[in-house]
Amino acid sequence: MTRTAESDASLVVAQGTFDLLHPGHVHYLEHAASMGDRLVVIIARPTNVDHKEAPICSAEQRRELIGALEVVDEAILGDREDIFRPIEELEPDVIALGHDQHHDPAAIEAELAARGVTCRVERAPGRTPQYDDELLSTRLIIERILKRRG
Repeated sequence: MTRTAESDASLVVAQGTFDLLHPGHVHYLEHAASMGDRLVVIIARPTNVDHKEAPICSAEQRRELIGALEVVDEAILGDREDIFRPIEELEPDVIALGHDQHHDPAAIEAELAARGVTCRVERAPGRTPQYDDELLSTRLIIERILKRRG
Protein backbone atom coordinates (compact mmCIF):
# COMPACT_ATOMS: atom_id res chain seq x y z
CA MET A 1 0.00 0.00 0.00
CA THR A 2 1.56 3.26 -1.11
CA ARG A 3 0.53 6.55 0.44
CA THR A 4 -1.74 8.68 -1.76
CA ALA A 5 -2.80 12.33 -1.58
CA GLU A 6 -5.92 11.41 0.36
CA SER A 7 -3.87 9.45 2.89
CA ASP A 8 -1.39 12.27 3.59
CA ALA A 9 -2.56 12.32 7.20
CA SER A 10 0.03 10.98 9.59
CA LEU A 11 0.09 7.21 9.64
CA VAL A 12 0.80 5.15 12.74
CA VAL A 13 1.62 1.45 12.61
CA ALA A 14 1.22 -0.79 15.62
CA GLN A 15 2.05 -4.47 15.60
CA GLY A 16 1.71 -7.47 17.81
CA THR A 17 0.36 -10.94 18.35
CA PHE A 18 -2.93 -9.87 19.98
CA ASP A 19 -3.81 -13.37 21.11
CA LEU A 20 -6.83 -13.51 23.44
CA LEU A 21 -7.74 -9.84 23.19
CA HIS A 22 -7.72 -8.05 26.55
CA PRO A 23 -7.92 -4.46 27.91
CA GLY A 24 -4.12 -4.05 27.74
CA HIS A 25 -4.29 -4.53 23.97
CA VAL A 26 -7.11 -1.98 23.70
CA HIS A 27 -5.13 0.52 25.80
CA TYR A 28 -2.05 0.07 23.57
CA LEU A 29 -4.05 0.59 20.39
CA GLU A 30 -5.91 3.60 21.76
CA HIS A 31 -2.60 5.20 22.66
CA ALA A 32 -1.13 4.30 19.26
CA ALA A 33 -4.14 5.88 17.52
CA SER A 34 -3.56 9.11 19.46
CA MET A 35 -0.06 9.38 17.90
CA GLY A 36 -1.44 10.19 14.44
CA ASP A 37 -4.44 10.43 12.17
CA ARG A 38 -4.67 6.86 10.90
CA LEU A 39 -3.83 3.55 12.61
CA VAL A 40 -2.88 0.37 10.76
CA VAL A 41 -2.19 -2.69 12.89
CA ILE A 42 0.03 -5.53 11.71
CA ILE A 43 -0.94 -8.90 13.18
CA ALA A 44 1.98 -11.27 13.70
CA ARG A 45 1.93 -14.58 11.87
CA PRO A 46 2.48 -17.62 14.12
CA THR A 47 5.79 -18.32 12.36
CA ASN A 48 7.08 -14.91 13.46
CA VAL A 49 6.20 -15.38 17.13
CA ASP A 50 9.41 -16.85 18.47
CA HIS A 51 9.79 -14.99 21.77
CA LYS A 52 6.85 -16.68 23.51
CA GLU A 53 4.40 -19.55 23.08
CA ALA A 54 2.63 -19.75 19.71
CA PRO A 55 -0.74 -17.99 19.54
CA ILE A 56 -3.86 -19.96 20.40
CA CYS A 57 -6.08 -18.16 17.89
CA SER A 58 -5.40 -18.12 14.15
CA ALA A 59 -3.81 -15.08 12.57
CA GLU A 60 -6.97 -14.39 10.58
CA GLN A 61 -9.15 -14.52 13.71
CA ARG A 62 -6.82 -12.16 15.55
CA ARG A 63 -6.81 -9.80 12.54
CA GLU A 64 -10.61 -9.83 12.43
CA LEU A 65 -10.93 -8.96 16.13
CA ILE A 66 -8.37 -6.16 16.02
CA GLY A 67 -9.93 -4.80 12.83
CA ALA A 68 -13.29 -4.59 14.59
CA LEU A 69 -11.98 -2.13 17.17
CA GLU A 70 -13.16 1.42 16.57
CA VAL A 71 -9.68 2.96 16.99
CA VAL A 72 -8.20 0.73 14.26
CA ASP A 73 -8.50 1.95 10.67
CA GLU A 74 -7.10 -1.23 9.16
CA ALA A 75 -5.71 -4.53 10.42
CA ILE A 76 -3.45 -6.59 8.17
CA LEU A 77 -1.50 -9.81 8.50
CA GLY A 78 2.26 -9.56 8.76
CA ASP A 79 4.60 -10.93 6.14
CA ARG A 80 5.53 -14.59 6.62
CA GLU A 81 9.23 -14.05 5.88
CA ASP A 82 10.14 -10.40 6.47
CA ILE A 83 8.50 -8.53 9.35
CA PHE A 84 9.72 -5.20 7.91
CA ARG A 85 8.11 -5.64 4.48
CA PRO A 86 4.65 -4.29 5.45
CA ILE A 87 6.27 -1.29 7.11
CA GLU A 88 8.25 -0.57 3.94
CA GLU A 89 5.00 -0.71 1.95
CA LEU A 90 3.02 1.43 4.40
CA GLU A 91 5.71 4.10 4.96
CA PRO A 92 4.40 5.14 8.39
CA ASP A 93 5.26 8.31 10.22
CA VAL A 94 5.28 6.52 13.58
CA ILE A 95 5.67 2.94 14.76
CA ALA A 96 4.01 2.48 18.13
CA LEU A 97 5.43 -0.26 20.35
CA GLY A 98 3.59 -1.75 23.27
CA HIS A 99 5.03 -1.06 26.71
CA ASP A 100 6.16 -4.68 27.14
CA GLN A 101 7.10 -5.62 23.60
CA HIS A 102 10.59 -7.09 23.35
CA HIS A 103 11.65 -4.90 20.40
CA ASP A 104 14.54 -2.43 20.63
CA PRO A 105 13.40 0.93 19.17
CA ALA A 106 16.92 1.93 18.10
CA ALA A 107 17.42 -1.38 16.27
CA ILE A 108 14.08 -0.95 14.48
CA GLU A 109 14.95 2.60 13.42
CA ALA A 110 18.37 1.44 12.17
CA GLU A 111 16.91 -1.44 10.15
CA LEU A 112 14.27 0.81 8.60
CA ALA A 113 16.83 3.52 7.81
CA ALA A 114 18.92 0.89 5.99
CA ARG A 115 15.81 0.15 3.93
CA GLY A 116 15.16 3.83 3.20
CA VAL A 117 12.24 4.21 5.61
CA THR A 118 12.32 7.12 8.04
CA CYS A 119 9.86 7.12 10.91
CA ARG A 120 9.75 7.61 14.64
CA VAL A 121 9.51 4.63 16.96
CA GLU A 122 7.65 5.38 20.19
CA ARG A 123 6.70 3.14 23.07
CA ALA A 124 3.17 3.33 24.48
CA PRO A 125 2.81 3.38 28.26
CA GLY A 126 1.45 0.42 30.15
CA ARG A 127 -1.88 0.34 31.90
CA THR A 128 -2.43 -0.53 35.51
CA PRO A 129 -5.35 -2.83 36.29
CA GLN A 130 -8.57 -0.92 36.92
CA TYR A 131 -10.00 -3.52 39.31
CA ASP A 132 -8.69 -6.38 41.44
CA ASP A 133 -9.07 -9.31 39.06
CA GLU A 134 -8.47 -7.54 35.73
CA LEU A 135 -6.02 -9.45 33.53
CA LEU A 136 -3.82 -7.43 31.17
CA SER A 137 -1.81 -10.32 29.78
CA THR A 138 -2.62 -13.26 27.54
CA ARG A 139 -0.30 -15.39 29.67
CA LEU A 140 -2.24 -14.50 32.81
CA ILE A 141 -5.55 -15.28 31.10
CA ILE A 142 -4.25 -18.70 30.07
CA GLU A 143 -2.91 -19.37 33.57
CA ARG A 144 -6.30 -18.51 35.09
CA ILE A 145 -8.13 -20.76 32.61
CA LEU A 146 -5.80 -23.67 33.39
CA LYS A 147 -6.13 -23.11 37.13
CA ARG A 148 -9.91 -22.96 37.03
CA ARG A 149 -10.65 -25.46 34.28
CA GLY A 150 -7.46 -27.40 33.62
